[in-house]
Amino acid sequence: MTDEESAGQEARGDRPGLLHLRPAVEWALIYLGGPLAILGLRRGGILFLILWVGALLAWAGTRSHPPLPRPALRHELRGIAIRFAILAPLITLATWGLWPDWFLSLPRQRPLFWALIMLLYPLLSVWPQEMLYRSLMFHRYRTLFGSDRALILASAAAFGFAHVIFLNWIAVAMTAAGGFLFARDYARHRSLPLTCLEHSLYGCLIFTVGLGRFFYTGAAWHH
Repeated sequence: MTDEESAGQEARGDRPGLLHLRPAVEWALIYLGGPLAILGLRRGGILFLILWVGALLAWAGTRSHPPLPRPALRHELRGIAIRFAILAPLITLATWGLWPDWFLSLPRQRPLFWALIMLLYPLLSVWPQEMLYRSLMFHRYRTLFGSDRALILASAAAFGFAHVIFLNWIAVAMTAAGGFLFARDYARHRSLPLTCLEHSLYGCLIFTVGLGRFFYTGAAWHH
């Protein structure tokens, strides 16, 4: 940085420390303060209101960024399909082995409700989550974390922490692992639709095989 640039920053009050402090505080308010506020209020309507307002603000703030190169769609779709073909049976078998009474309980006992979740979950839940935890994270906080590797870890950790609202460690652990997978892939292809597709596959699987009760605020907040 030249002496003139440094002087210009000081004249505006943009000291190097402040340049990193501001996005750090903002990041903490969004990704730590947001889930804690939801947990404190414990209102389902507030949860979706905060999620969607945050996602729409994130969309408005990132849409002016220059378009990124299109990913190799066929290659990425093939990768998503292969990973899901490997992981889905493992998740299914683990659910059947650990919680046999819950296995496929939703489609068996409430098939219409299950079908409604399969239809609405990708639209109402996946897009705003991916807008906040992948698109906004990678566009706005790159200078804060400095590298894709750090961004991937930050995205995974924040995504897992967001699920403390369900008050069980399984939801946090599963979403941290899923967040790592989605962030790693997003760091490569930078395609929100592809990440939403991958997220939707695993989310719908979780609700189908019987793990949805770990992601249900009614059970967590009215226990």
